[in-house]
Amino acid sequence: MSVSQEALKESGAKLSVPKAKSSREVMLITALMAGYSMVYMDKNMISTAIIPIADQFHLTTSQTGLMMSLFFLGYSLMQIPGGWLSDKIGYKKVLILSLSLITLFSFLFSFGASLLVFVLIRFIAGIGHAGYPPSCSKSIAVNFSKEKRTFIQSLILSTNGIGGILAFVIGARLIDLNWHYAYYALGVLFAISLLLVIFFVPNNVPVEKVNVVSKKVSFKSVISNRNVIILFIAMLLANVAFYGNMSWLPSFLKAKFSLSISTVGTILAVNAIGGALASLFAGVLLTKFNGKEKLLIIVCSVLSSIFFLGLVISDSLPLSIVFLFALTFLLTTIFVGIFSWPHKILPEKVIGSSIGIVNTGGTLGGFIAPISFGALISLAGGSFSIVFISLAIAIVVCGLITLTVKVEK
Repeated sequence: MSVSQEALKESGAKLSVPKAKSSREVMLITALMAGYSMVYMDKNMISTAIIPIADQFHLTTSQTGLMMSLFFLGYSLMQIPGGWLSDKIGYKKVLILSLSLITLFSFLFSFGASLLVFVLIRFIAGIGHAGYPPSCSKSIAVNFSKEKRTFIQSLILSTNGIGGILAFVIGARLIDLNWHYAYYALGVLFAISLLLVIFFVPNNVPVEKVNVVSKKVSFKSVISNRNVIILFIAMLLANVAFYGNMSWLPSFLKAKFSLSISTVGTILAVNAIGGALASLFAGVLLTKFNGKEKLLIIVCSVLSSIFFLGLVISDSLPLSIVFLFALTFLLTTIFVGIFSWPHKILPEKVIGSSIGIVNTGGTLGGFIAPISFGALISLAGGSFSIVFISLAIAIVVCGLITLTVKVEK
């Protein structure tokens, strides 16, 4: 029985497409994960770097809190414009602009010599960071089917663990030698991630999506959407807890248990692995048990509150480390649950804008937490108890608010 050349060519084409598509998707995910790893490394490393910076420049906790908070102010101001731009001009352009800005200001931070310079550089770095989450989410929505998006989003968010490991192993050791070295290294790593995005993130919409006709949705309808507003508030409270914990944890462990920066870095590096596992765990749960987001988040919120209070009363380093690891697992699960929810309840066309709005709540939480808790620590005479009690309350309220999300059946 003979087979025509045309048939062979057609068959070969059909067989080659899945392989090519799989390879393209792997490289896309790798590039996005590399950039996100650096984003999380930067966010984590500053909380350790401020210890020698504060000593060198004689800064108070209020001043170092201001430095960390102004980063999130810049982040917050550009989140919604960043999401809108990723919908309008394309996610790859926004990814490149974002990483280019962060690379430049990571290098510049190493030359800082005063509080004003540090604050200004971190503020502009925050503006650079703002474009990455919404444009990354937009690229996921465009390049993957709806069934895959939650898991792919959680897989990419698992880089919080990779970024944490880099920050608390490599970063902490470089900071121990000289904090300037850590930011030279960070700038180089951001430059590498920028090159990966340039070469491996596709410019165009996949062929199979070209002919898909979607109903137009206005930006006004997204920003006034009930669920978007609820998730905005929930993400704000979740990140008050997440960044309030992350920002002051190195200082808390060093002060309460008289640990070196390297030892604190080792503890937090192991903790970061738990964060990565939590992201993957949350992605699997949210994909497999679709519609159970509310139950998952409220349970994690109540447990997180208990462990925050545990940090207040515990004088044991091993027990405090257990509480810390449990908190990271639970808070990361809450974050992934809220962050990935728009993929399930909003149109693909406005995913960039919606993620930008929701994550603005998160970055505002990151802005509020360091500066307000830094002031509280100063007022409390250096005690961290008030911080963890406040975080326990915030995370419970976050869980209760997510119960009001309206999901169509």
